Amino acid sequence: MSAPFTVLALLCALLPLLSYGVLALLYSRSRGPAGPAAAVLQAVLAAHVVLALIGVGLVSMQGPSEFVVGAGWGRFSALSAWLGLLVHSLALVIGSFAWRYLERDRLERLHIRAFAIVLAGVQALLLADHWLILIAAWSLVGRGLEPLLCFYPDRPFARLAAHKKRIADRAADLALVLAALLAWRVVGSGSLSELIQHLESNAASPAVQVSGLLVALAVILRTACLPVHGWLIQVMEAPTPVSALLHAGVVNLGGFVLIRLAPLLEAAPAARWLLVVMGLLTAILAGLVMMTRVSIKVRLAWSTAAQMGFMVLECGLGLYTIATLHLIGHSLYKAHAFLAASSAVRDTRIQMLWGRDRLSFWSLLLAPGLTGAVLMMMGAAQPVQVWPLWWILVLALAWAPLLWLPRLNGRGRLIVGVRALGALVMVIGLSILAFTVHRLPLGVVDAPFHAAGWVAVMGMGLFHLMTAAIALNPLGLATARRWAYAGFYLDEFLTRLALRIGAPRWVLQPTRAQARPDLTHPSQRVLH
Repeated sequence: MSAPFTVLALLCALLPLLSYGVLALLYSRSRGPAGPAAAVLQAVLAAHVVLALIGVGLVSMQGPSEFVVGAGWGRFSALSAWLGLLVHSLALVIGSFAWRYLERDRLERLHIRAFAIVLAGVQALLLADHWLILIAAWSLVGRGLEPLLCFYPDRPFARLAAHKKRIADRAADLALVLAALLAWRVVGSGSLSELIQHLESNAASPAVQVSGLLVALAVILRTACLPVHGWLIQVMEAPTPVSALLHAGVVNLGGFVLIRLAPLLEAAPAARWLLVVMGLLTAILAGLVMMTRVSIKVRLAWSTAAQMGFMVLECGLGLYTIATLHLIGHSLYKAHAFLAASSAVRDTRIQMLWGRDRLSFWSLLLAPGLTGAVLMMMGAAQPVQVWPLWWILVLALAWAPLLWLPRLNGRGRLIVGVRALGALVMVIGLSILAFTVHRLPLGVVDAPFHAAGWVAVMGMGLFHLMTAAIALNPLGLATARRWAYAGFYLDEFLTRLALRIGAPRWVLQPTRAQARPDLTHPSQRVLH
């Protein structure tokens, strides 16, 4: 491309990063309301969305292009542009919601400052082409998120969640530093592009394979995969905009790192198997726990854990295009789900008033076959093979609950028939959408891992059988439901371990209001 296009692309990449840094400095005073400046901030975020749209157009012209940023320390690619557009769009929506939600709050300035720091770290991570930038940016995201998780410092569970996340983040940072040192020693440079070029022309040494394994471990720690998922569930103490930002734009950054370092993973079979096994276990167990929970926000949190497991599984299987689309779709859905949580509560209450229907055994039995048939027909209509057979089977099992139907039990056949037709149309629509967006110029190349793909099929088949058994007999299987409701007791051990690390005196410390009760109040005189 010509020099003007290059300059424009670099501006689209760097201006948001610089403006987020300026916002963090302007709101360095951590207390007090933001005042009328909130409207200016919304205008800035809207300008970021426009720049991101221009950036997507530039890198998509004449095929996916890349622009070097900062003398080789960064790289603005098609993947960075698309995910940047996602991040800035979500920042505009969540930020606008947050400034109304926290209007005149004494900690509003703290929220804006931490919000800007998180977004600056995310933007830097999307541009990173060097180990140092990658590690520093991801660490900055965690540092900026910590005051948001402890937005209400008098809530012990919020502080416990932040403490557990801090431990997981530091362990992930250590794994990334070790991975960087090993790769740097072999390649002779910290550049990620040079690492990829080295892997294309040389066989992977044991040091490089260990580096890939450490990257996979770091991503598992950062994306709240089991068993280090507890902080994600307990962080529901934070305000709704913080939950939306966390679940929609922060916790899934591990997927981007895996896609960015895909050649390193492909050179380390042990890393891919680790991702497949941990991702599959997380998706299955978190999905089962989600079915037993009643709280809307807690169900959403377990849903995020399950979706992160599924995304890690996709990366381990080498389906990077699907993982990118999953990342984008999950971010949009979770932002809407948390910001519209009040509507979800209302819908749930209405559903409870109407009662739940018992599901038909035949719909549970036939749903995977019908979904698989739709996907295979759509795949056969494509000019080239898009997905392996085993991935079509995995998707068929994952989407099968869409075709679960209630028993007739006196209901009109017409009502059930309409629901069945609507569910089938939904599956066809999702299939068309999936095959269509798969053609987006994301600049990602898949590398299917066929041996692990059939393991994923068996795992999803087992998950379908377990969920079908729970759906057919929701009041039975009491022991299994009790274990699922408790999260299979996976978090208890790590919580005890986390409380032994550092100096968690705050767990037993009373708040200031509790420590100094007003003994002149009648209720306090009775108690004391």
